[in-house]
Amino acid sequence: MSLRSKFRTPHTNVRRARVAVVAAGLGVSLAGGAGAAFAATGDAGTQAPVTPASTAVTTAAAVHQQADAQAKAATHAKQAAAHAKQVKAAKAKAAKAAAAKKAASWIDPVTHYTLTAKFDDSGSHWMHKHSGQDFAVPVGTAVHAAHTGTIVKAGPHGAGDGDAYGNAIVIRHSDGKYSQYAHLSRIEVHVGEHVKTGDEIAKSGDTGNTTGPHLHFEIRTTPNYGSAINPVAFLNKMGVKV
Repeated sequence: MSLRSKFRTPHTNVRRARVAVVAAGLGVSLAGGAGAAFAATGDAGTQAPVTPASTAVTTAAAVHQQADAQAKAATHAKQAAAHAKQVKAAKAKAAKAAAAKKAASWIDPVTHYTLTAKFDDSGSHWMHKHSGQDFAVPVGTAVHAAHTGTIVKAGPHGAGDGDAYGNAIVIRHSDGKYSQYAHLSRIEVHVGEHVKTGDEIAKSGDTGNTTGPHLHFEIRTTPNYGSAINPVAFLNKMGVKV
Protein backbone atom coordinates (compact mmCIF):
# COMPACT_ATOMS: atom_id res chain seq x y z
CA MET A 1 0.00 0.00 0.00
CA SER A 2 1.26 3.48 -0.85
CA LEU A 3 1.57 6.23 1.66
CA ARG A 4 -1.15 8.20 -0.24
CA SER A 5 -3.57 5.44 -0.05
CA LYS A 6 -2.94 4.89 3.59
CA PHE A 7 -3.71 8.46 4.53
CA ARG A 8 -6.74 9.14 2.19
CA THR A 9 -8.71 6.07 2.85
CA PRO A 10 -10.05 7.02 6.30
CA HIS A 11 -11.23 10.40 5.04
CA THR A 12 -12.85 8.83 2.09
CA ASN A 13 -14.70 6.43 4.33
CA VAL A 14 -15.84 9.23 6.54
CA ARG A 15 -17.15 11.21 3.59
CA ARG A 16 -18.93 8.16 2.25
CA ALA A 17 -20.52 7.57 5.59
CA ARG A 18 -21.71 11.16 5.75
CA VAL A 19 -23.12 10.93 2.23
CA ALA A 20 -24.98 7.76 3.19
CA VAL A 21 -26.43 9.42 6.25
CA VAL A 22 -27.52 12.47 4.27
CA ALA A 23 -29.00 10.27 1.57
CA ALA A 24 -30.86 8.24 4.14
CA GLY A 25 -32.21 11.40 5.70
CA LEU A 26 -33.23 12.72 2.33
CA GLY A 27 -34.95 9.44 1.57
CA VAL A 28 -36.84 9.63 4.81
CA SER A 29 -37.87 13.20 4.05
CA LEU A 30 -38.98 12.29 0.54
CA ALA A 31 -40.83 9.29 1.84
CA GLY A 32 -42.59 11.44 4.42
CA GLY A 33 -43.52 13.99 1.80
CA ALA A 34 -44.86 11.34 -0.51
CA GLY A 35 -46.85 9.87 2.35
CA ALA A 36 -48.28 13.26 3.22
CA ALA A 37 -49.19 13.85 -0.39
CA PHE A 38 -50.85 10.44 -0.59
CA ALA A 39 -52.84 11.12 2.53
CA ALA A 40 -53.95 14.48 1.14
CA THR A 41 -54.82 13.43 -2.39
CA GLY A 42 -55.13 9.66 -2.31
CA ASP A 43 -54.02 7.33 -5.02
CA ALA A 44 -56.16 6.93 -8.16
CA GLY A 45 -58.83 4.29 -7.54
CA THR A 46 -58.12 4.19 -3.78
CA GLN A 47 -60.77 5.52 -1.33
CA ALA A 48 -59.61 8.33 0.93
CA PRO A 49 -59.51 7.51 4.63
CA VAL A 50 -62.74 8.30 6.60
CA THR A 51 -62.43 11.37 8.78
CA PRO A 52 -64.67 12.63 11.62
CA ALA A 53 -66.03 15.37 9.30
CA SER A 54 -67.21 12.88 6.67
CA THR A 55 -68.82 10.76 9.38
CA ALA A 56 -70.77 13.78 10.60
CA VAL A 57 -72.01 14.51 7.05
CA THR A 58 -73.14 10.89 6.60
CA THR A 59 -75.00 10.94 9.94
CA ALA A 60 -76.73 14.21 9.09
CA ALA A 61 -77.87 12.77 5.75
CA ALA A 62 -79.28 9.68 7.44
CA VAL A 63 -81.17 11.80 9.98
CA HIS A 64 -82.58 13.94 7.16
CA GLN A 65 -83.74 10.86 5.24
CA GLN A 66 -85.40 9.43 8.35
CA ALA A 67 -87.15 12.72 9.05
CA ASP A 68 -88.32 12.90 5.44
CA ALA A 69 -89.66 9.32 5.61
CA GLN A 70 -91.50 10.08 8.86
CA ALA A 71 -93.02 13.24 7.35
CA LYS A 72 -94.23 11.27 4.31
CA ALA A 73 -95.69 8.56 6.56
CA ALA A 74 -97.51 11.20 8.62
CA THR A 75 -98.88 12.78 5.43
CA HIS A 76 -100.11 9.41 4.15
CA ALA A 77 -101.73 8.66 7.51
CA LYS A 78 -103.47 12.02 7.46
CA GLN A 79 -104.70 11.46 3.91
CA ALA A 80 -105.94 7.97 4.84
CA ALA A 81 -107.80 9.36 7.85
CA ALA A 82 -109.37 12.09 5.72
CA HIS A 83 -110.44 9.52 3.11
CA ALA A 84 -111.94 7.27 5.79
CA LYS A 85 -113.83 10.26 7.18
CA GLN A 86 -115.16 11.10 3.71
CA VAL A 87 -116.25 7.49 3.15
CA LYS A 88 -118.01 7.44 6.53
CA ALA A 89 -119.75 10.74 5.78
CA ALA A 90 -120.82 9.47 2.35
CA LYS A 91 -122.26 6.29 3.89
CA ALA A 92 -124.10 8.30 6.53
CA LYS A 93 -125.48 10.61 3.85
CA ALA A 94 -126.60 7.64 1.74
CA ALA A 95 -128.27 6.02 4.75
CA LYS A 96 -130.02 9.28 5.59
CA ALA A 97 -131.16 9.66 1.99
CA ALA A 98 -132.44 6.07 1.97
CA ALA A 99 -134.32 6.67 5.21
CA ALA A 100 -135.76 9.89 3.84
CA LYS A 101 -136.78 8.14 0.64
CA LYS A 102 -138.46 5.39 2.64
CA ALA A 103 -140.22 7.96 4.81
CA ALA A 104 -141.39 9.79 1.70
CA SER A 105 -142.64 6.64 -0.05
CA TRP A 106 -146.04 5.02 0.05
CA ILE A 107 -146.75 1.30 0.13
CA ASP A 108 -149.68 -1.10 0.03
CA PRO A 109 -151.22 -1.48 3.50
CA VAL A 110 -151.23 -5.31 3.18
CA THR A 111 -149.53 -7.95 1.06
CA HIS A 112 -150.82 -11.05 -0.77
CA TYR A 113 -154.31 -9.63 -1.23
CA THR A 114 -157.15 -9.74 -3.69
CA LEU A 115 -158.87 -6.52 -4.69
CA THR A 116 -162.62 -6.67 -4.15
CA ALA A 117 -164.95 -3.66 -3.76
CA LYS A 118 -163.49 -0.56 -5.39
CA PHE A 119 -163.79 3.14 -4.75
CA ASP A 120 -167.09 4.67 -5.82
CA ASP A 121 -168.77 1.30 -6.33
CA SER A 122 -172.50 1.20 -5.71
CA GLY A 123 -174.15 -1.47 -3.53
CA SER A 124 -176.53 -2.29 -0.73
CA HIS A 125 -173.74 -2.41 1.84
CA TRP A 126 -173.12 1.35 1.74
CA MET A 127 -175.41 4.27 2.42
CA HIS A 128 -173.63 6.05 -0.41
CA LYS A 129 -171.03 4.84 -2.88
CA HIS A 130 -168.06 2.88 -1.61
CA SER A 131 -165.57 5.24 -0.01
CA GLY A 132 -162.40 3.17 -0.29
CA GLN A 133 -160.66 0.11 -1.67
CA ASP A 134 -161.16 -3.33 -0.11
CA PHE A 135 -158.21 -5.74 0.15
CA ALA A 136 -159.45 -9.30 0.76
CA VAL A 137 -157.05 -10.98 3.23
CA PRO A 138 -157.46 -13.58 6.01
CA VAL A 139 -158.25 -12.44 9.54
CA GLY A 140 -155.03 -11.69 11.41
CA THR A 141 -153.06 -10.44 8.41
CA ALA A 142 -150.53 -7.72 9.35
CA VAL A 143 -151.69 -4.22 8.41
CA HIS A 144 -148.92 -1.67 7.75
CA ALA A 145 -148.86 2.11 7.73
CA ALA A 146 -149.02 3.08 4.08
CA HIS A 147 -146.98 6.19 4.83
CA THR A 148 -145.19 7.93 7.69
CA GLY A 149 -147.47 9.94 9.93
CA THR A 150 -149.23 10.37 13.28
CA ILE A 151 -152.19 8.39 14.60
CA VAL A 152 -155.17 10.73 15.00
CA LYS A 153 -157.94 8.14 15.42
CA ALA A 154 -157.91 4.60 16.78
CA GLY A 155 -160.73 2.54 18.27
CA PRO A 156 -164.07 0.79 17.82
CA HIS A 157 -167.13 2.22 16.05
CA GLY A 158 -164.91 3.30 13.18
CA ALA A 159 -162.91 5.42 15.66
CA GLY A 160 -165.79 7.85 15.56
CA ASP A 161 -166.77 7.40 11.91
CA GLY A 162 -169.58 4.90 12.50
CA ASP A 163 -170.17 1.26 13.44
CA ALA A 164 -170.02 0.13 9.80
CA TYR A 165 -166.23 0.48 9.90
CA GLY A 166 -165.77 -1.70 12.98
CA ASN A 167 -162.35 -1.21 14.59
CA ALA A 168 -160.51 1.51 12.66
CA ILE A 169 -157.39 3.70 12.56
CA VAL A 170 -156.75 7.04 10.85
CA ILE A 171 -153.23 8.40 10.23
CA ARG A 172 -152.40 12.02 9.41
CA HIS A 173 -149.56 12.48 6.89
CA SER A 174 -147.25 15.44 6.30
CA ASP A 175 -148.63 16.09 2.81
CA GLY A 176 -152.05 16.90 4.26
CA LYS A 177 -153.58 13.54 3.41
CA TYR A 178 -155.04 10.96 5.81
CA SER A 179 -155.17 7.17 5.47
CA GLN A 180 -157.87 5.04 7.08
CA TYR A 181 -157.79 1.30 7.92
CA ALA A 182 -161.05 -0.42 8.92
CA HIS A 183 -162.67 -3.76 9.92
CA LEU A 184 -159.61 -4.58 12.06
CA SER A 185 -159.47 -7.51 14.47
CA ARG A 186 -156.80 -5.83 16.62
CA ILE A 187 -155.44 -2.28 16.95
CA GLU A 188 -151.76 -2.04 17.86
CA VAL A 189 -151.24 1.75 18.05
CA HIS A 190 -152.66 4.67 20.00
CA VAL A 191 -153.65 8.25 19.24
CA GLY A 192 -150.64 10.55 19.13
CA GLU A 193 -148.18 7.80 18.20
CA HIS A 194 -145.78 8.47 15.33
CA VAL A 195 -145.40 5.65 12.81
CA LYS A 196 -143.17 5.16 9.82
CA THR A 197 -143.88 3.71 6.40
CA GLY A 198 -144.25 -0.05 6.74
CA ASP A 199 -144.74 -0.16 10.52
CA GLU A 200 -147.28 -2.73 11.61
CA ILE A 201 -150.26 -0.92 13.11
CA ALA A 202 -152.97 -3.60 13.30
CA LYS A 203 -154.30 -7.02 12.29
CA SER A 204 -156.96 -7.33 9.65
CA GLY A 205 -160.37 -8.65 10.63
CA ASP A 206 -164.09 -8.86 9.96
CA THR A 207 -165.54 -6.28 12.36
CA GLY A 208 -168.29 -3.84 11.41
CA ASN A 209 -170.42 -4.13 8.31
CA THR A 210 -168.71 -6.76 6.12
CA THR A 211 -169.45 -9.79 3.98
CA GLY A 212 -166.15 -11.43 4.83
CA PRO A 213 -162.68 -10.68 6.20
CA HIS A 214 -160.88 -7.84 4.48
CA LEU A 215 -159.16 -4.51 5.00
CA HIS A 216 -161.07 -1.39 4.04
CA PHE A 217 -158.57 1.32 3.04
CA GLU A 218 -159.22 4.99 2.37
CA ILE A 219 -157.25 8.12 1.47
CA ARG A 220 -158.92 11.25 2.83
CA THR A 221 -158.39 14.99 2.73
CA THR A 222 -159.58 15.29 6.35
CA PRO A 223 -159.59 12.77 9.22
CA ASN A 224 -163.33 12.31 8.96
CA TYR A 225 -165.80 10.30 6.91
CA GLY A 226 -166.99 11.99 3.70
CA SER A 227 -163.63 13.36 2.50
CA ALA A 228 -162.30 10.24 0.75
CA ILE A 229 -160.61 10.27 -2.66
CA ASN A 230 -159.77 7.32 -4.94
CA PRO A 231 -157.04 5.47 -2.98
CA VAL A 232 -155.80 3.34 -5.88
CA ALA A 233 -155.37 6.35 -8.15
CA PHE A 234 -153.58 8.16 -5.35
CA LEU A 235 -151.21 5.25 -4.65
CA ASN A 236 -150.49 4.89 -8.35
CA LYS A 237 -149.56 8.58 -8.42
CA MET A 238 -147.18 7.92 -5.51
CA GLY A 239 -145.53 5.15 -7.50
CA VAL A 240 -147.36 2.21 -5.89
CA LYS A 241 -148.89 -0.26 -8.31
CA VAL A 242 -151.98 -1.79 -6.71
